[in-house]
Amino acid sequence: MSDTVSIWVDADACPKVIREILFRAVQRVGVPLTLVANHALPVPKSPLIRCLQVEQGFDVADNFIVQQVQENDLVITSDIPLAAEVIEKGAKVITSRGERYTANNVRQRLNMRDFMDTMRSSGEMTGGPPALGPRERQAFGNALDQYLAKYA
Repeated sequence: MSDTVSIWVDADACPKVIREILFRAVQRVGVPLTLVANHALPVPKSPLIRCLQVEQGFDVADNFIVQQVQENDLVITSDIPLAAEVIEKGAKVITSRGERYTANNVRQRLNMRDFMDTMRSSGEMTGGPPALGPRERQAFGNALDQYLAKYA
């Protein structure tokens, strides 16, 4: 394990407001932040913040994050299969809604995701999660602060 932790963002679906919270936090504590996306994203000029654009394609950004992540790094994603892979490598995961995925809950979330996919494909359910509101932004900020207090 390196002495410094890093934060990795599955940035293709990460809301702008969450990226802005991350930008402020890493400037405050000095932790490197990498956004990984298959399209260019604006980021502040900072030696701590970078955006890596990967090729278009299924799971290209996810696979890049899995290859790069180290033990105790933080990954911001709502992608449950990605979360499961980085947790296996010892990384921590927070969703943009502030939910923590852990070795104890990620498999259950993966099973529920698969079940919901089946329900949607059968026409039983449609739609996705509700819009990100103030409560979710606060939950994300709190989870991020707890991680930074422990690892940064």
